[in-house]
Amino acid sequence: MSAAERTAVVASEVGLHARPAAVFARAAKATGMPVTIALDGGDPVDAASVLSVLTLGVESGQRVVLRAEGDGAEAALDRLASLLESAE
Repeated sequence: MSAAERTAVVASEVGLHARPAAVFARAAKATGMPVTIALDGGDPVDAASVLSVLTLGVESGQRVVLRAEGDGAEAALDRLASLLESAE
């Protein structure tokens, strides 16, 4: 099984709060593999849990580190990083 890691800068004006956190957590869950998210240098949390993502308090422009393990982890993290880096 392969592990992968990506760094992304959160583009949403409100950071990862409420709706953007929910959209991201749903996308992480849809990968079907364990995915974590952490503030750069911080402790990772379950990316598929909206509450866990909200506890990070990620603001716009902050760098986060995504990690996933499993077949297709690279592609899954590419999609998740792209989602975080879009301004929606």
